[in-house]
Amino acid sequence: MTYAFGGFLLLIFSGLPVVFALGVAALLAIVTMTDVPLSIVAQRVYGGVNSFPLMAIPFFVTAGIIMAEGGIARRFVDLAAALVGWITGSLYMVAIVTGTGLAAISGSGSADTAAVGSILTPEMRRRGYDIDLSAAVIAASGALAPIIPPSIIMVVIAITSNLSIGAMFLGGIVPGLMIAAGLAFTCWLFARRGGAVYRDSEPFSLARLGRAFLAAIPGLTLPLIIVGGIVGGVFTATEAAAMAVLVTIVISVYVYREIGFRDLPALFLKAISLSAAVLIIVSTASVFSWIIATLGAPQMLDAWFRSVTESPVIFLLIVNLFLLIIGMFMESISAILIILPVLMPIAIGYGIDPVQFGVMTALNLSIGLVTPPYGICLFVAAMVSNRKVEQVVSRVWIPLIPMTIVLILTAYVPWIVLTLPRFFFP
Repeated sequence: MTYAFGGFLLLIFSGLPVVFALGVAALLAIVTMTDVPLSIVAQRVYGGVNSFPLMAIPFFVTAGIIMAEGGIARRFVDLAAALVGWITGSLYMVAIVTGTGLAAISGSGSADTAAVGSILTPEMRRRGYDIDLSAAVIAASGALAPIIPPSIIMVVIAITSNLSIGAMFLGGIVPGLMIAAGLAFTCWLFARRGGAVYRDSEPFSLARLGRAFLAAIPGLTLPLIIVGGIVGGVFTATEAAAMAVLVTIVISVYVYREIGFRDLPALFLKAISLSAAVLIIVSTASVFSWIIATLGAPQMLDAWFRSVTESPVIFLLIVNLFLLIIGMFMESISAILIILPVLMPIAIGYGIDPVQFGVMTALNLSIGLVTPPYGICLFVAAMVSNRKVEQVVSRVWIPLIPMTIVLILTAYVPWIVLTLPRFFFP
């Protein structure tokens, strides 16, 4: 097992892409520490992606890309502006509400960050907003995608841990909304002390809200179709994702008419590229997960935890700190596939509900999306804002406060996560 983990860390820090680091480290461990034939590598690579639920990932990615290009994202921004644009720090509020709404469609944090940032950043700069805080808030809003359903990360967690995807989706709703509310309150406190630049001169208008709502209705049907269909037993997660692609095409082409069928091949190619990058990591991570399980990593780690503490409270504290560090350095899906098969049985042994533990894991890794050095949402927001990451990092602690508070509550107040899953899946 030392060869596997040591080789993986060495390769990662040497700059090798994570997909190759996983594969080479697993191959090294198989050759040096087992007698199994190398053909097992091909079998595990194929087995890692030979899963019907995993097909939801490319469909959700495709839906998110079409949403961003087809006018759905812009109408979400308009609706958010009409709903909260009159509050002090209005554009921060619009970014948070829009990020929350887009998270209920795409499941991709980086895509949502790019969509919100490209629309709102020019106006934030024009009004004289703190652009570094703006980028940090947009990144945090994009990082809601792994928590609020449909979430690609939740799909992977459910498949890896043999959990209900619907239960995982429902478990993320309350924590995700709590983070959105916390972000809004934190930004309001900052903006209230920032002077007149953060005060919108346009008052709240029911007429404006009504017009924006009517324009956004076609896009608002997507979360109802996806989550409602899964929870109601109409679709599996994969079928709901495929339906989301169909509906986004119909809305973008026939209702909003911002793209045509001739634009779809380029969007599909982009989705294929992004999906392939995710699924190849899944395939090589499955080899790595198999070899560390074969070498007894779960049993050794369980014995270590038991020697340290018998308290679930201390166990959760250690795991949260560990996952926060992992999220800073590793891509989320890779982290899940490597770490969760080891930690989930230990958590269950401590009496922790697996859905709660899965949502807590997703929360940790969503925080990793806005923390350097990995922080993909942070990098996207900085790039869209035309700022250096080092400049945006100086403000990222502000949105991290509510995210961390909700993480702590999720870990130690189980009903926050479990109320909805237990109501719909008793």
